[in-house]
Amino acid sequence: MTVVGNVESLWRYPIKSMAGEAIKEAFVSFAGIYGDRMYGFVNSAAPAGTPFLTARNRPEMLLYRPRFRDAAIAAKPPNQAEAEELGPGLTPLYPSAPELLVDVQTPTGEALAVDDPTLVGHLAQRVSKGVLTLVRSDRAMTDCRPVSLISLQTIQQLGEEVAIGLDKRRFRANIYAELATGAGFAEDSFVGRKLQIGSRVVVAATVRDERCKMITIDPDSAVATPAIMRNVARSHGGHAGIYCAVLTEGMVQVGDRIVLLD
Repeated sequence: MTVVGNVESLWRYPIKSMAGEAIKEAFVSFAGIYGDRMYGFVNSAAPAGTPFLTARNRPEMLLYRPRFRDAAIAAKPPNQAEAEELGPGLTPLYPSAPELLVDVQTPTGEALAVDDPTLVGHLAQRVSKGVLTLVRSDRAMTDCRPVSLISLQTIQQLGEEVAIGLDKRRFRANIYAELATGAGFAEDSFVGRKLQIGSRVVVAATVRDERCKMITIDPDSAVATPAIMRNVARSHGGHAGIYCAVLTEGMVQVGDRIVLLD
């Protein structure tokens, strides 16, 4: 076992393609980070394989800031401690939908519940066709694998390559890592191997994270800088960061060690 770094910050995205929220601890489940991408908006006119309204086509979605109404309930499953005592393979319960309500601050400063028709109306203003519907899932509605990780060193290197100070939020990871090596893209070497994060969670690093237009969009202004994606495509095969599958569930906290198991 080798300590390769630590958890610099943890993030989840209560509503798919809207702004994320930094959290001090997270329950990492087989289905993803607890509360991550729990809600999304589906467009009836979108292709069946990609039905969600996202910031790739509507960059202003990143300016909407969702937060769970009850932070304590949203932190971990209600029976998390009991589930862990029974063994590493048991998936804990999720609270009911009313207990995991999300409020959204709009770009104009309004505070709306996630299921408020006014919020759908806001988003629908820029949708040329189709009907938007709110959907909810206990399983994180990610585009690919359940957990994403990227190192601060990788983000710094990419910024240096395009001569722009890159906000880490552009990369919308669940786990931002401070790696001991100091070199960018060191996390690529974890693919095909297992990592233990904190005292309990074990993940398998499965593939490199294939990037898209999302990383070009400034999280505070929604203005795109295409040169960022062009550089990632040209210099790094379109990848930055890694995806992970969860092998053992549990709690992870900011500052936890990341250990390479094999």
